[in-house]
Amino acid sequence: MDSANETGPVTISIARKVVAGREADYEQWLKSVSAAALRFPGHMGVNMIRPTTASREYVTIFRFDSYLHSRRWEESEVRQQWLARLEGIVEGDAEVREGTGLEFWFSLPELPLSHPSPHKMALVLLVVVFVLVTIIRFILSTFASDWPIAATSFITVFCQVILMTYVVMPRVTQILQGWLYRPE
Repeated sequence: MDSANETGPVTISIARKVVAGREADYEQWLKSVSAAALRFPGHMGVNMIRPTTASREYVTIFRFDSYLHSRRWEESEVRQQWLARLEGIVEGDAEVREGTGLEFWFSLPELPLSHPSPHKMALVLLVVVFVLVTIIRFILSTFASDWPIAATSFITVFCQVILMTYVVMPRVTQILQGWLYRPE
């Protein structure tokens, strides 16, 4: 991974096949390891996708605010201790994928290991950023028209990033899923 990707958010997707009959043990393990991971700097949450078929494959998605913070968790003694507790609960090796940068905004829980093409991501982001900035600037102009440009710019960017990360992009990605993830 190059240094340009070391500052953006990182999504780590881990697929593990659970031994038949050990699903409850795995879910308890996952709850505990997630609590341990949440104590690490930059941790932004964990999602679990339970198997929908007889595959017994669980997918766990960890999110970190930077590559450095994800590496600290990945290389930690705490994580190694938790991985050692998986013996007899899972079978085979875990399938691990990492996504950085723009891919963070385009992560769907149902498709954790794939991302749309860069030109589709850029097009969607262009439209979403334009609409959000226009709306936020309009709202700010009603009560903050005499504020310094640095203050209104900061508030605009802050609101835009928060809205995109937690509100807009998850919904836009879900709505445009058919187009975004269709092979070209």
